[in-house]
Amino acid sequence: MEPEKSVRAFEPTALEAKWQERWEAEGLYRADVDPERPKHYALTMWPYPSGDLHIGHWYAFTPSDARARFMRMRGYNVMFPLGFDAFGLPAENAAIKHNIHPKTWTFANIERMRGQIRRMGNMVDWRREAISAEPEYYRWTQWFFLQLLGADLGYRKKAAVDWCPSCNTTLAREQVIGDDRRCERCETPVIRKELAQWFFRTTRYAEELLSFAGIDWPERVRTLQSRWIGRSEGAHVTFGTESGEPLEVFTTRPDTLWGVTFMVLAPDHPLVSKLTTDDRRAEVEAYVEKGLRQTDVQREAADKEKSGIFTGGYAVNPVNGERIPVWTADYVLMGYGTGAIMGVPAHDQRDFDFARKYGLEIRPVIRPEGEAVTDQIPVAEMKEAMSHDGVMVDSGPLSGTPADQAYEKVVAFLEEKGAGRRAVTFRLRDWLISRQRYWGAPIPVVYCPEHGAVPVPEDQLPVLLPDDVEWRPTGESPLKLHPTWRKTECPLCGGPAERETDTMDTFMCSSWYFLRYLSPHYAGGPFDPVEYRYWMPVDTYTGGIEHATMHLIYARFFHKACRDIGIVQGDEPMLQLRNQGIVLGSDSEKMSKSRGNVVAPDDLVDRYGADTVRAFLMFFARWDQGGPWNPRGIEGAARWLRRVWNLFLEPVDTAVEPTPEPTPEPTPEVITALRRKLHQTLRQVTADFEAFSFNTIVAALMELLNEMMALRTQGAANPPASPAWEEAKDVYVRMLAPVAPHIAEELWQEMGKREKHGSIHVQSWPAVDEEAAKVEEITLVVQINGKLRDRVTAPAGLGDEEMKERALATEGARRFLEGLTVRKVIVVPGRLVNIVAS
Repeated sequence: MEPEKSVRAFEPTALEAKWQERWEAEGLYRADVDPERPKHYALTMWPYPSGDLHIGHWYAFTPSDARARFMRMRGYNVMFPLGFDAFGLPAENAAIKHNIHPKTWTFANIERMRGQIRRMGNMVDWRREAISAEPEYYRWTQWFFLQLLGADLGYRKKAAVDWCPSCNTTLAREQVIGDDRRCERCETPVIRKELAQWFFRTTRYAEELLSFAGIDWPERVRTLQSRWIGRSEGAHVTFGTESGEPLEVFTTRPDTLWGVTFMVLAPDHPLVSKLTTDDRRAEVEAYVEKGLRQTDVQREAADKEKSGIFTGGYAVNPVNGERIPVWTADYVLMGYGTGAIMGVPAHDQRDFDFARKYGLEIRPVIRPEGEAVTDQIPVAEMKEAMSHDGVMVDSGPLSGTPADQAYEKVVAFLEEKGAGRRAVTFRLRDWLISRQRYWGAPIPVVYCPEHGAVPVPEDQLPVLLPDDVEWRPTGESPLKLHPTWRKTECPLCGGPAERETDTMDTFMCSSWYFLRYLSPHYAGGPFDPVEYRYWMPVDTYTGGIEHATMHLIYARFFHKACRDIGIVQGDEPMLQLRNQGIVLGSDSEKMSKSRGNVVAPDDLVDRYGADTVRAFLMFFARWDQGGPWNPRGIEGAARWLRRVWNLFLEPVDTAVEPTPEPTPEPTPEVITALRRKLHQTLRQVTADFEAFSFNTIVAALMELLNEMMALRTQGAANPPASPAWEEAKDVYVRMLAPVAPHIAEELWQEMGKREKHGSIHVQSWPAVDEEAAKVEEITLVVQINGKLRDRVTAPAGLGDEEMKERALATEGARRFLEGLTVRKVIVVPGRLVNIVAS
């Protein structure tokens, strides 16, 4: 008697290592220009090399990789590159703390993370890896700086920074701790200090950045960017001052000018010191010093109690000549608008609260609709600011003008008097790119006593970071302290000059990295034009929504600026954007080492294999929302893949009890049911990949597996083998391939298809047989007043009236409706009929 065959043991980590090695040797994921095939540039935001991949990296990379694999099977030539955003403050902190060079720390982390990423089995073309801290990369970051500078999109001016007077250095936001804003190193109170720094003119593109025409970006991102850019239409109004200098404000409601009873300046407004009287100076200066130690976020907080102090000075209202007291308050920011506001407490709640607190006049100048002009407005009884809607009153020549018609008339009045002009302003500020740090791309500028700031010639790029640097506990940039690096010659006159010691914001590096992926070792420019013409723009970009108002705005600005310079083409760098959520700890808190709730993916891969971790991350939550990690949930994904393995590799002759007679072929009903479920699943999985709905993809594959196992016992795969079963296995493995690439490849080989057709990952995505997927009959749930009373089988596509009739005719409906009157019948097509009766 022939011995019974058995299923080969499922050893995921061994087979994953085998296939990763073979894929690399075969160059399976190399993406080359191919004009004969449509391209798809799939991009995931590059990681910072912190040292270890956490489960959040897997959550970002894995579903994006699965989507890229799906697009490849759909016939696209897919590029899915990866690199490292390698400059930044954490490396400097590590250098100071552990006495290790930032380069050593960074590149050791990259090496470790590169190996971890390979274990995922992602379809990364590693030939295209780019690292922002490599000289061959930041040479072009510096080149881009020079191009923007030459196009008048870069400039230098003084701007405030957080400064530690003890350490004698600027501090990044992360280095300022506590509500009282202290230096994290020495706990000295931080002050604000003016330093000359470099900016890019992002505000020139504010209007265009508000347009999202031609791109498929989430509504939430578009809303966040629109609010960040903050477009406002109104008027610039110029008030006179007793110092003789103009005081300009921007207002969206110039029709309320006659209601101004005070002015408020930001503490760092240049007119504060000029308008402050001698008897008020000590008090005002103490208030200003305290206010400037707060961050803009703290000063703007909605729940922060507003405070201010009278300067002793006055401004003159241009519409009526009144003297207006000028205050300074920390809730007004110099970076927004003009750094000055006009207080109209009768019609603005913030101004109303401020006026009530300090006993300032409240003067209504817009009477609500329906109130007689002669009615006295009871100001003393007002509990809140009044509406802007109504008719202008006590407003000189414009009294009686409806408020909704007043804007144009007031602007015309101001322009005639030479006291104002219509204007559009934006909340968006120009991009401050200077960082007083070592570990970043040096700004390619030298300072000459004769010629001032001089750009470094392009043929002298890159300006290299010196390796021989010393770190002081204060955190001062080693570039300032280096004995020779700072000294150089002026490119114009050859005389002695000094290098700029500031480095660039790391967002500068990430504003163009997707271009360097095109040709990371190309020396003739930042990218190879041939590669650019084929691959750009990015077709699908994935990453966290936390980058909506920083990186994603900067990248869009950068692309538009380079378009205008003639470096790139098109209006947008990325056509489609999708955001993943966050994996929380099992305690529903954000993962952190201090909470002890961090999930280490390496341990999970060692235990379950990468495919299981991939599948669970795609299944456990909606990808765009994320959720708390369930440490027990991964067992379900592991069981599913083991069942797939066992079903597909189970020997045919041991599928059922041995019988002396040959098992008959599966019945037509079994074949029809198998093909219906198969193609219904294929239709759903295809649509879900298009929609980035990864959890429902895995759920559908699990459900199909259950159906296949159930039908298997009914003869769907017994000898002689059914073509329907072979079709089901083929289609199932293809659908599985993007989710669990290693297991799918192994099964494909076991099915004898890799030798004939090549890797599963170069196969075409199966086509849905709509005829096979068609549902011929459905089961309707029959409810009475929301409670289940019966079920009835009906043809698919039955109309509502026929469904009502069938439901009412069921035995359960007749029995439970006895003695009741039917009031309404509600039909949920294809699912249920609810009969409302009393």
